[in-house]
Amino acid sequence: MPKQTEGGSPTAFKTAEDLVAEVRDGHAAPSDIARSVLDDIQALDGSLNCFASLNPDDVMAQAALLDQRFAKGEDLGPLAGLPVSVKDLIVAKGHPTAFGSLTMRDNVVDLDAPVVERLRAAGAVILGKTTTSEFGCKAVGDSPLTGITRNPWNTSKTPGGSSCGAAALVAAGITPVAIGTDGGGSIRIPASLTGLVGFKGHFGRVPAHPAAATPTLIHIGPLSRRVRDAALMMSVISGFDERDSFSIAGPKPDYLAACERRQKGLRVAYSPTLGYARPEPQVTEIVEAGLGRLEAAGCDIDVVEHVFDDPVEIWKTEFYSGVGTRLKTAMETRRDDLDSAVTKALEGIYSLSVTDYYERVFERFQFRDRVREFFEEYDILATPALPVTAFDVGLNVPPGHKGRDAISWAYYSYPFNLTGQPAVSVNAGFDADGLPVGIQLVARSLAEETLFSLAAAFEEDGPEPDRRPSQ
Repeated sequence: MPKQTEGGSPTAFKTAEDLVAEVRDGHAAPSDIARSVLDDIQALDGSLNCFASLNPDDVMAQAALLDQRFAKGEDLGPLAGLPVSVKDLIVAKGHPTAFGSLTMRDNVVDLDAPVVERLRAAGAVILGKTTTSEFGCKAVGDSPLTGITRNPWNTSKTPGGSSCGAAALVAAGITPVAIGTDGGGSIRIPASLTGLVGFKGHFGRVPAHPAAATPTLIHIGPLSRRVRDAALMMSVISGFDERDSFSIAGPKPDYLAACERRQKGLRVAYSPTLGYARPEPQVTEIVEAGLGRLEAAGCDIDVVEHVFDDPVEIWKTEFYSGVGTRLKTAMETRRDDLDSAVTKALEGIYSLSVTDYYERVFERFQFRDRVREFFEEYDILATPALPVTAFDVGLNVPPGHKGRDAISWAYYSYPFNLTGQPAVSVNAGFDADGLPVGIQLVARSLAEETLFSLAAAFEEDGPEPDRRPSQ
């Protein structure tokens, strides 16, 4: 068995690199690690609600096969024996893909998505499917199918969404990494509210198949407690796949090597509002204190109050048109089974004309040009990841942000789904109630290596790096 951690199970709060090394060095078998993680799930998931689908027998069967392969002297791969969950918007053999929806409760796809194929090939144990808000349509952690997922830092608070189960699982120390999706911030939002690293590579860097309901916005990526673990996961899951027509065919960056580099002289624009957001004072205070860590890393920082006008209507048209098309039959025949926040968001979509839609499409192109020109002057844009810290479960929008819908209150994230640029949320510190605050770093197109280099430097000098939830 792996060595017991202080005040926890043998695997609790260990990094992915630590667990893989224990397997490779013969200090722990994959089945030892799987059993420890399953024990932690049994102990903690009753209060957190991380899983939409979990089959412990299957988990142990996968681990036992890896035990056998290791005993024969086989190289298990870069994720040897590492338990990894995937969000319930991603298909995986042996698990239903219900999208957090009662209308899809029994939907089983006998297929592994490319990301799942790559995890298995790298030696990971697929742990199960984590919870999501319905069709990823809310930035909080509840759905009609799975109920409320809770934040390990304070279980009366939301972990954010829509990758809620993934974030709660990792923040609680049960696993070091999990795979989420991000169509408007759904990796970065929960990362900010739970104190994690939430990484969104450039659009198409991680292939998506079958096609998502929001195919021109969706990103697949890791949530982790450490930047290097996010880099390790990206090294496995990214790369071209011909099944995704948006998939990037160029060389894959060396994400782990980038974590070791320190790039001096990066031009960083810091914007507290982008020109329209409404952050709470405690959030900006903590994020701005973190700017000193960027300066210590050798960055030159300019404060830029207005970067662009709010592109929320462009994003909403693109996002909800896709989801609305997928849910059209359900909206007509099973509306009462859908989340009321989702049905409300979709109400205006069905009256949208083709001309109306394409006007927004062309506005998106103009917006991308505006942002591209901004990044001709800067290497990195830094912002708060969110305007708030974690708020009470049961709310779709945080107090003080009336007029925004269940995603658009996350002012800082959705613009960079429209542009497709790589972005990461990293913990910047904690508020007076002990709740995490994230800083968002956005890089130029395809510049994930710059992002990993800076995020690793930021984390290196972070406050209370070993602080853990009391859960």
